Amino acid sequence: MKSVVHEILLPIMDSTHIHLLITHLPIFGSLMGAIVLTHALWTKSNDTKVAAYILFILSSIGAGVAYYTGEGAEEGVENIQGVVEATIQQHESFALFALLSLILLGIVALFGLILTVTKSPFTLTMAIIVLIVALISFGLVAKTGYYGGQIRHTELNTGTTPAAENTEHDTD
Repeated sequence: MKSVVHEILLPIMDSTHIHLLITHLPIFGSLMGAIVLTHALWTKSNDTKVAAYILFILSSIGAGVAYYTGEGAEEGVENIQGVVEATIQQHESFALFALLSLILLGIVALFGLILTVTKSPFTLTMAIIVLIVALISFGLVAKTGYYGGQIRHTELNTGTTPAAENTEHDTD
C-alpha cells in the first residue's frame, strides 16, 4: 500500500518543488525563533523559550530536507537557459555551511529545551548560547537563500531590475 505522499504529492511535486517550498522554513524559522527567544529572555518566560526552541528544531529539520532535495533541484534547473553552473555551485557550497550551523542550532535548541523543562540553573546561559547560534545560523541560511535566488532571478546578479534596464534616459 502506497503512502499519501506517494499518491498525492509525488505526482505533482518533484525535488525542485519541494526544495523551493521548504527552503523558506530555515530562513524564517531561525529569524522568528530568535525574535521569540529574545522576547522570552526579556520577559523571563520559560514557556516562550520552549516555543522558540521548537521553532529552531523545526528549522533544523527543514534545513536538512532543503539540503537533501538540493541535488534534485539542481538537476531540474541546470539545463534551463540562463542558469549558470557557477551560481549553482556557489549556492551549493554555502548551503553546506548553513546546514551545519542549523544542525548545531537544532542540537543546542534541544539541549535548551531539556534544560528549560527540567528547570536547570543553566537555562539562561543555554538560552543566550542558542540565541547567538540562531543569529549566526540565520545569517548563513539567509545568504544561502540569496545565492539560491540568483540561480533564477538574474536581476539579483546585476543589481538592476528588468524594468530599470528597459528605461530610456532623456539627455537634453
